[in-house]
Amino acid sequence: MTATQKSLGVALIGTGFMGKCHAMAWRNLATAFGGMPPRLEVLADTPAERAAELAPAFGFARGTGDWRAAVTDPAVDVVSITTPNGRHREMAEAALAAGKHVWLEKPMALTVEDAEAMETAARAAGRVTILGYNYTRSPAFRAAADLVAQGAIGRPIHFRGVYDEDYMADPELPWSWRLTRAEGGLGALGDLGCHLVSVMLALMGPVARVQAQMDTVVTERPHQGGTATVENEDQAQALIRFTSGASGEFSCSRVARGYRCRLAWEVHGTEGTLRFDQERMNELWLYQPGQAETDGFRRILTGPAQPGFAAFCPAAGHNFGFNEQKVVEAEMLRQAIAGGTSAWPDFTTGLTIERIIHGMARSARTGQPVLF
Repeated sequence: MTATQKSLGVALIGTGFMGKCHAMAWRNLATAFGGMPPRLEVLADTPAERAAELAPAFGFARGTGDWRAAVTDPAVDVVSITTPNGRHREMAEAALAAGKHVWLEKPMALTVEDAEAMETAARAAGRVTILGYNYTRSPAFRAAADLVAQGAIGRPIHFRGVYDEDYMADPELPWSWRLTRAEGGLGALGDLGCHLVSVMLALMGPVARVQAQMDTVVTERPHQGGTATVENEDQAQALIRFTSGASGEFSCSRVARGYRCRLAWEVHGTEGTLRFDQERMNELWLYQPGQAETDGFRRILTGPAQPGFAAFCPAAGHNFGFNEQKVVEAEMLRQAIAGGTSAWPDFTTGLTIERIIHGMARSARTGQPVLF
């Protein structure tokens, strides 16, 4: 049996939207990429009855209401953490202390201090960590990153990116924990902006400086027969200078009417341009100068020539999807565990992402640029 064929024992904490995504990814991993199927050992959630009820549907051998028992279970090699943001640090640190690898959903932590502690714990444990920045896993994005690295558009000189959704646009939507600093942390920056930063870093490299602004558009929301204050931002924008000297524009919003998942970006280079929109995730657009009469963007449909696509479908133009990105992410984690190397982004890169989004928030509060 080769290293990549070793069957991994898995614990999953959380049964919400992303918990279900992780469960489907683990269950489809061997079907898509081969090797030994993971052993889905234990599903943790509260109350314990819910975990026991959902364990068979999620494909797990058993359920528990005690997440600490799950992360210390000797049959478990890797822990998937898909809980609310405020629980990330204690769960990740406990899993690492127990010698487990960790797959953690974004954002990494509520504060930079928490992220620093988690990154220190990961280095001390010597375990593989990966964060759930699934939009960097699509074949189109990975092909775009390869094109930039290969110089297909020359030297990158400008990045323009937005991540707009409208899930909080209705002022009558009720207040929730996501709207507090104590449990939700940052708002649009923590939920959406961190995804855009992961894309930006992969395409453009390190950030040197940000100058930002942010707003809370809906300041109060219905709660328990009255109203409660919204403590974090609904939208944020920033100007960016990369260490390469390139410039950037950044914008994210959770109150942008009509948008469901508009993670859209452009990279301008000295010899061409790339552009992409997650709402049309199976299309990558490339411009390279040619004959003046026929100059224009060329549409590249996702297909088996792009990284990861062929594991799911042999035919070009047959759409890739959100959950397939999570299967690719699971395979990246499995390969890193087998090879003893880091996955991307690991907790070290995750700390960089946290420093950038929290730096944007600090710049918005002070009106001053933040240097990195």
